Amino acid sequence: MSDSLRPLNRPRLYEQVVQRLREHVADSGLRTGDRLPPERTLAEQLGVSRASVKQAIVVLEVQGLVEVRHGGGTYLLRESLEVEPVEELVERKRRLPDVLDAREGMETKLAELAAQRRTDEDMAEIDAALSAMRAEIEDGEIGQDGDRRFHAAVTAAAHSALLAEFMRTIAAEIAESRNESLRQPRRPSKSLAQHERIAEAIRNGDAKAAASAMARHLRTVSRVRLLDWDPEG
Repeated sequence: MSDSLRPLNRPRLYEQVVQRLREHVADSGLRTGDRLPPERTLAEQLGVSRASVKQAIVVLEVQGLVEVRHGGGTYLLRESLEVEPVEELVERKRRLPDVLDAREGMETKLAELAAQRRTDEDMAEIDAALSAMRAEIEDGEIGQDGDRRFHAAVTAAAHSALLAEFMRTIAAEIAESRNESLRQPRRPSKSLAQHERIAEAIRNGDAKAAASAMARHLRTVSRVRLLDWDPEG
């Protein structure tokens, strides 16, 4: 069969609901912090089931565009709903577990080595990264650059050329997992606090505590809404 005659992909109903919600937010002038209409109202107005509306909301939640407050409604975290295609979400969901496994294996060891090998200059860069992340969060951002800088500083402090090279080979995937984690509600401040505990263990030269603190942090990083999402649900 000619490739041009391959079967057409039909958009899922909830994808159409997502598009309508994007248009509604744009047309209504809703802003960050505003509440979307209740699911029941949306279902009635759009002529779809509440299940379709609920799945559309989950897609927006997975992308960090809305926050669902149980019993309190759905609130905008961005002023526009620029939605990533579902196919790209599915592919990222497929990749993420492997990336998280790799991070846990390598970064736990890097934190341990950093506690054993760090110099005063290394510690100064770790502290500077923490300050940068704190400033970003205080400015209402998710702290992505400070987070990247912190993990890079820990890697440098380990003084392991081969592990550093391994980290560079998956830098794009690590950035993706960082994004996924930091856009979870209230996650940036929690990650900062965990970074501070890792830094303190490294400062004290406590390799076991540094590895343990990094492992706890990466378990938090792995708790993202995307991994619970069922695109066929």
